[in-house]
Amino acid sequence: MGSSSTIEKKQSAPEGGPRRPELLLQWYDRHRRRLPWRPLKGERADPYRVWLSEIMLQQTGVKTVGPYFEKFVARWPDVDALGSASLDDVLRMWAGLGYYSRARNLHACAVAVRRDHGGIFPDTEEGLRDLPGIGPYTASAIAAIAFGRRTMPVDGNIERVVSRLYALEEPLPQAKPLIQLLAATLLTEGTTSRAGDSAQALMDLGSTICTPKKPACALCPLNGDCLARTRGDQETFPRKTPKKTGELRRGAAFVVTRSNELLLRTRPEKGLLGGMTEVPTSDWLAGQDDRTALKQAPVLKGVARWRRKAGLVTHVFTHFPLELVVHTAEVPARTRAPENMRWVPIATLKDEALPNVMRKVIAHGLAE
Repeated sequence: MGSSSTIEKKQSAPEGGPRRPELLLQWYDRHRRRLPWRPLKGERADPYRVWLSEIMLQQTGVKTVGPYFEKFVARWPDVDALGSASLDDVLRMWAGLGYYSRARNLHACAVAVRRDHGGIFPDTEEGLRDLPGIGPYTASAIAAIAFGRRTMPVDGNIERVVSRLYALEEPLPQAKPLIQLLAATLLTEGTTSRAGDSAQALMDLGSTICTPKKPACALCPLNGDCLARTRGDQETFPRKTPKKTGELRRGAAFVVTRSNELLLRTRPEKGLLGGMTEVPTSDWLAGQDDRTALKQAPVLKGVARWRRKAGLVTHVFTHFPLELVVHTAEVPARTRAPENMRWVPIATLKDEALPNVMRKVIAHGLAE
């Protein structure tokens, strides 16, 4: 059966469907979450804050993003200020939030808005998608929330709500186009559709009521015609195709101290953790053995031997898990840093753009 036939069948199955958009907005007006980037009821959304929050919320939860968002807007209150900042400063402020390509795209986008658009974000999906780091979902979210465009962005929360509402058997990610079309039916008619509020209502509903486990169906404004609730198997939606786990990679990290300083370097701009700060490491490879990894240690005068720390540092990236052996060494006070490396006071490490995996490595290496 084609997708259009499936849509027609799914839309006609539950009763009360035409009232869903109004019920959703009525619920949102009573229960909307207070979030740092969300204006109060009746106030206009700031496109800069909407954009910044949407980039930060990719792959990251609201609780984690909140403090980072507050730090960013305190340091750079508008896109012009952020576009004038250096990438190094942005990466430092982003450190710990993960998925660092977002930070590089964030900076590139701010530069482009400042340079090419006079510090004003385009107000259409098409215009937004032309900016660095803004894909279809983010463009739709900004267009709806910041500019009131009649479009429905679909995040993980909305996927879950719609999948349960229609009891969609097709698994993710194959079901995404169908979910997108069905989610759009939850917009009210007309140009004043409150599209941004409808999108945020569904996001709030998925985050607080239609949760992955033990959804509070009795409190849901759409519970009267939710097919999954009627069937009693709501926790099984959305259906998902099993993810493939990446192959384990191994490597070595080298924690070198010079009095109260630590040896650091900057990773290449492109690739995993691009532009971030790290201690020297070997390559991270599947099947890497300790002897080969140790041969990639930095060459420093005064290092006769490396001390291997007991245990391993483990970290899980999106596509693979990682295990690192940590080797340590101390060098004399006047030892020069190898090319493209630098000595940094340990007391100022908090100001460095260190990803979480490197913070784990340093903590392990410096521990007594």
